[in-house]
Amino acid sequence: MSSLLDTPSGLLKSDFFSPRRHKEKVVILMGATGSGKSRLSIDLATRFPAEVINSDKIQVHEGLDIVTNKMTEEEQFRRHGFTRHGFDRVPSQLPIIAGGSNSFIEALVDDKHFRFRSKYECCFLWVDVAMPVLHQYVSERVDKMVENGMVDEVRNFFDSNANYSTGIGKAIGVHEFDRYFRGEPFLDKQGRAKLLQEAIQEIKTNTCRLACRQWEKINRLRNQKNWKIHQLDATEAFRRRGEESDEAWEELVAGPSTEMVAQFLYDISSRALLTSPAGAIRVPCGIML
Repeated sequence: MSSLLDTPSGLLKSDFFSPRRHKEKVVILMGATGSGKSRLSIDLATRFPAEVINSDKIQVHEGLDIVTNKMTEEEQFRRHGFTRHGFDRVPSQLPIIAGGSNSFIEALVDDKHFRFRSKYECCFLWVDVAMPVLHQYVSERVDKMVENGMVDEVRNFFDSNANYSTGIGKAIGVHEFDRYFRGEPFLDKQGRAKLLQEAIQEIKTNTCRLACRQWEKINRLRNQKNWKIHQLDATEAFRRRGEESDEAWEELVAGPSTEMVAQFLYDISSRALLTSPAGAIRVPCGIML
């Protein structure tokens, strides 16, 4: 899985934007934290010959895998198009840019130095979830992160002189534990439990606030900058559980996204790709619909 890297202009390594003879295509996945951008990137990368590029400015840092909610090796499906290289070469397949840092995406698309818009045609997909439903999901996700060892992970990272304004220290789930770790040696069991619950609740609150800011940012890009962003409502998939949730995700998010990307890439529906006689439609090898 690749990542967006800083450059003097705050964006990407310039060799990705080498001159092309024609306009290339890029899929850009947007959405608030926890809305399922990573899941959709996997869905698309297993259905099209694609490489996923991470635009999350926190996940690019090493360490704190639980806190930053990085995908596991198993989830990354490397044989289906994920890559481990940095953004230091032109992807040989369809780039799918996914991640929560919408400021990175905005800077990339609007950058005049690299002339991104003149070289790339974009398909913007927005995975949207009703905020009350997303907030409940975020709360449950934080609880699961705690169960998976988040507290010990941050404890090993903790430094009483830490700077929470730079690098991975800015990640939600780091500075919220500061008061807990400082007070832990001096408190009884009840006091430690109280501070711990306060830290966990603060993480949930800050994550929900981040989700709201990200939602507002995407709306601004769509309404004020007139970005043509295709909105996919995943709320029902989050309301349901188990197989019903997976079915709703496919019906409301993954399926429509596949259709949009097929139309975007080949100017034809995914159904036509599946039903046309062999050789009737020429598409890059590796498509898996």
